[in-house]
Amino acid sequence: MFEPRDHVPAPAELAGRVVAITGAGSGVGRAVALACARCQANVVLIGRDVAKLEAVHGEIAAAGSPEASIAPLDLESAVARDYDALADALLERYGRLDGLLHNAGLLGTLTPIEHYDVPTWCRVLHVNVTAAFVLTQLLLPALKRSADASVVFTASSVGRRGRAYWGAYAVSKFALEGLSQVLADELEGISHVRVNTLNPGRARTAMRRQAYPAEDTTQVPMPEALTAAYIALLGPASHGVTGRAFDAQPPAAPSPAAAASAPDNSARSSS
Repeated sequence: MFEPRDHVPAPAELAGRVVAITGAGSGVGRAVALACARCQANVVLIGRDVAKLEAVHGEIAAAGSPEASIAPLDLESAVARDYDALADALLERYGRLDGLLHNAGLLGTLTPIEHYDVPTWCRVLHVNVTAAFVLTQLLLPALKRSADASVVFTASSVGRRGRAYWGAYAVSKFALEGLSQVLADELEGISHVRVNTLNPGRARTAMRRQAYPAEDTTQVPMPEALTAAYIALLGPASHGVTGRAFDAQPPAAPSPAAAASAPDNSARSSS
């Protein structure tokens, strides 16, 4: 069975491919952008912080990888003409798009639903879901011009099993799973575009620090350690795989204390 986290990328695995990545200026987005470039992809760096995008662009150039492009876009404030301009510029330069990774997102606040700030809720849902929908819709013509295109939405464990206090972030990730499934079903059989979700799991990022400020970061994997799964899903290794949900890391084993306190479901009556 195809398992992207077990993939070992080849040096030129993405040669000739055009891959766009949102949130490419830092964290997982930056790591995946650099990894795609090392695998010889032409990377389109999408994000709101131009200085960070330029830094990643410089790293790619210094490594001798194919030249990347910078596409500034603030998903919170962008309007129709901003999306149109990005899509037009991408088509004009490359003629198609082979991969699209939706990595950018907002955490919001870890707050009970009863007390969740409504404007913050709207911001998180807009950036994490609506903006991803709009960008995908505007880039679909470019994706359909590819002979083998892939769309990857960044998932989360709290978007597959709800958890208290994760509020708008969890709801947005549930929504992305639905968006991915709907889009995959619509495109299967009528295009060469596949659509999947990937949960990166624990990664040493600014968002992770925001969510877990007391965590020992030395025990959390660097984003660079997780890129193989992204290469697998964005490249030819996942050809024909669509409508599925994957994890970049194996599920964590429960601690002895948690295992001891877990309910014994086997003792329950089935009646």
